[in-house]
Amino acid sequence: MTATASLPLSRLLDLSADLMQGVRDGRSATDLIGRCPPDARAGVQALAFDVLRRLGAATELRALLAPKAPPPRVDALLCTALALLWPTPSPPYPDHTLVDQAVTAARQRTPAAAGFINAVLRRFIRERQALVAAVERTPLGAWNHPAWWIERLRQDWPTQWQALLRAANQRPPMTLRVNARRCTGAAYVQRLAAAGHAATLLEDPALAGQAVLLAEPCPVQQLPGFAEGEVSVQDAAAQRAASLMLGEGEHALGSGARVLDACAAPGGKTTQLLERADLDLLALDSDPQRLPRIQDSLQRLQLQAELRAADARETARWWDGRFFDAILIDAPCSASGIVRRHPDIRWLRRHDDLLALTRIQSELLWALWPLLRPGGHLVYATCSIFKTEGSQRIDAFLQRLPAGAASLDPASPGHLLPVADNSGSTAAPALEDGFFYARLFKP
Repeated sequence: MTATASLPLSRLLDLSADLMQGVRDGRSATDLIGRCPPDARAGVQALAFDVLRRLGAATELRALLAPKAPPPRVDALLCTALALLWPTPSPPYPDHTLVDQAVTAARQRTPAAAGFINAVLRRFIRERQALVAAVERTPLGAWNHPAWWIERLRQDWPTQWQALLRAANQRPPMTLRVNARRCTGAAYVQRLAAAGHAATLLEDPALAGQAVLLAEPCPVQQLPGFAEGEVSVQDAAAQRAASLMLGEGEHALGSGARVLDACAAPGGKTTQLLERADLDLLALDSDPQRLPRIQDSLQRLQLQAELRAADARETARWWDGRFFDAILIDAPCSASGIVRRHPDIRWLRRHDDLLALTRIQSELLWALWPLLRPGGHLVYATCSIFKTEGSQRIDAFLQRLPAGAASLDPASPGHLLPVADNSGSTAAPALEDGFFYARLFKP
């Protein structure tokens, strides 16, 4: 990792510290990156995401090195630099460069604190081995997640919680979805090779031969045919939704089937369904400001769907009385399964958030199940690894329904975990984000 040609590292550190402080104040990293100067966004995202993955350790380090907390702007820059100085197999910058540029940033940001930051960083480098060992004896320093998050994983996955936390601190792979109307996955791998990008076709049948894993991430503008709608970026776990929705055998959707995507933004699953089948698809989202993003994707991919801003739970406001052949509920959730892709989530979420989210998930199931025709199926999905948002939510729903009113497809993937012994996934370890899927049939 190096500074961009147009911006010095000191400026990127300054902007990254602002972003980290914004996350501490409860703001989304994605929104904050969008407000950075355009020429700084890529560099700030790379730096800040590394910092957020080690923010727990950096916070504990700062407490050891400076027990009296400095002012927030000083603390943000100091913790940013400490996180980037944390020992890794491939350090982003040499120690002396990082210290020099952090001090330069301090002189511009908080001049009176430049000497303090210089002294703290240099002490850390001198005593790094002992300080790292001390920090790693604390849960926050060892796992870089809040205590409540760690404890929930211990309860849900007693033999896998440590592997899940380690996976969450890794950089994610970049997986592509090849437009089935335009090209096969195998052919697109060859196109990538010709363009200088090594890639692998993911062979899992549930991915329909359209999922491609890049050896190294790259800007979408470098992907052959991206602007023309030949390929999109979508994690492999999210790509499993289409096969579950389209079904097979007696449950296969025919041409023109009426389909609801109840929580559609940003539109990845909507567009994938339309790439693979001719459907009468209604895409809802409760936030009207998110609909343009779905429309932009539809236009790029040359697809059509009906878009509507509505809370799917309030069926009287949007449903026209025609039953659906299939319904997808990609429900709002903690996003605990995609934290490696969005490392700010762990610091933004609170334990109490789960109570509100699980209530919404249950309300969506109860509101939409009556809209499904007899013989149809509903797919419930969350990008979560917490059981309360997955298996426990579906179990509670089925237990409250009358006997025989619904059946859980025994082939439902269930919880997909980015760990080696995840029996629900045939993909190699850590190639996919954490997800939960259940398919329910209405007799």
